[in-house]
Amino acid sequence: MGFTERLLLFLRVAESKSFTSAAEQMQVNRSMVSKQIHKLENELGIRLLNRTTRSMSLTSAGNEILVQAKRLRTVLDETRLQAQCFHTKPMGSLRINSTCHFGRHYVQKAVVQYQKLYPEISIELRLEDKMVDLIAENFDLGFRTGYSADSSLIYRELARNRLLIVASPDFLQRRGTPQSVAELEQLPAAVYSSNGSLMDKFKYYESNGEESYIHLNVVYKTNEQDGLIEAAVTGNMLSVVTASMINNEILEGKLVPVMTHINLADFGTFYAVYPHRDLPLKSRLFLGVIQKVIGERVPIWEQRIPDFEKLYVNRSVPSALISS
Repeated sequence: MGFTERLLLFLRVAESKSFTSAAEQMQVNRSMVSKQIHKLENELGIRLLNRTTRSMSLTSAGNEILVQAKRLRTVLDETRLQAQCFHTKPMGSLRINSTCHFGRHYVQKAVVQYQKLYPEISIELRLEDKMVDLIAENFDLGFRTGYSADSSLIYRELARNRLLIVASPDFLQRRGTPQSVAELEQLPAAVYSSNGSLMDKFKYYESNGEESYIHLNVVYKTNEQDGLIEAAVTGNMLSVVTASMINNEILEGKLVPVMTHINLADFGTFYAVYPHRDLPLKSRLFLGVIQKVIGERVPIWEQRIPDFEKLYVNRSVPSALISS
């Protein structure tokens, strides 16, 4: 490992605030990281880090060197980016981060198609629902639901992701089809719950345009989105789900949309997210592939729901849920 690599390693340690985390990100052992940082300090003739058995902090000199290390990373990233723009075919590796459900059902399909077209590209796909720092962890692309105006990242809209309320024909036969929000709120429901967030309240609009909320009667909570569909199909409860969770359950008669006359607020939008406005060729080509996977104009998931354009007609509000 040369001087430049050691500086970048120091940057990774400083940003993760842990030798162990830096070692895990690089898939090396902690002692190697510690040894290289010690060697860097000897080369510079200054101490960069104050270390104890339980904590680590930057020295004043370390803070100054950290600024230079960040500049070095930026220059190297921009140099690689500029070079990649001259390639006539994609080269190298592609690191992608995505939310779990979207990644399993759509990004993975795009990866398979992409590698058939460009077998020389190696791809790493990481699926997780927590927010990830794409720049710090060196991801080329990310896929998220929702937009952050405060982010320094670039957001590109891919497809809308609307809500619907579903139940099995058997459930409706036994419990009755709800005709009002009050009736709906009496029926048992499965909801998404993760990291202390419980999605049991959903916004809709009264006929006079006023905002109101559906408060579901929760009998089952899960952090697995496919579990919401399975719970509804079993016939024991209804679910409020996003259109992207639907496969062929409605077409096959396993699920039926209910309360389709109410104006449900939209859930959100899927975005591709990336660090730089000038995407390298490998990333631009991947975005082209995934756009075809999910649909150019109407998302593929909406094509599986007959007459979906006429259901839950409101489009004006970007978020339909309140977390408790």
